[in-house]
Amino acid sequence: MMERLDIDQIALRLASLVPPGLADAQKDLSANFRDVLAQGLRRLELVTREEFDVQSQLLARTRAKVDELEKRVAELEAVAHSRES
Repeated sequence: MMERLDIDQIALRLASLVPPGLADAQKDLSANFRDVLAQGLRRLELVTREEFDVQSQLLARTRAKVDELEKRVAELEAVAHSRES
């Protein structure tokens, strides 16, 4: 998920886009932007990079095991088929 610092930077950048006449409202807008961004990101149910990497590694190991088992089944089927003939 995005770091709090990243959210703060985005909020400040959005607040800096506010016209100069509304400079007094910049702090409030920055806080509001920060809250809205954080809330929106929480609703997305994102995973961390670490969680993603762990699941990717688990999937790769599972895929390798499935490939091994498929090969073994094919070998056993070939042996069974040759015995039937």
